[in-house]
Amino acid sequence: MALDYSVIGNRLKKARMNKHLTQEQLAESLDISVACLSRIECGKYKISLSRLEEICGLIDVKMSYVLDGTSASSADYLVEDFSTLLKNCPPDKMRLIYGISKMIVEQ
Repeated sequence: MALDYSVIGNRLKKARMNKHLTQEQLAESLDISVACLSRIECGKYKISLSRLEEICGLIDVKMSYVLDGTSASSADYLVEDFSTLLKNCPPDKMRLIYGISKMIVEQ
């Protein structure tokens, strides 16, 4: 599976904004230019895992969330993923998924 750097960048931007940090503040902490941070947040720069880990530490967000959109620390972290998955699912497969899920839950 290829990484979607625009999605990763968007998640980083949201997390930065949730921490009430400007691009200037975060860029300064990372010792990079604002233009470089902007390219990361726009997905135009293929960020290394070590740099991603550094950014995640500064904005207090888990790498798992940034990379795949889930946060295992949340009790309902799969609800949104399941909802998105089911929205794009044909009715016959949705019935199959429902039947399997029901059997698992009722065990």
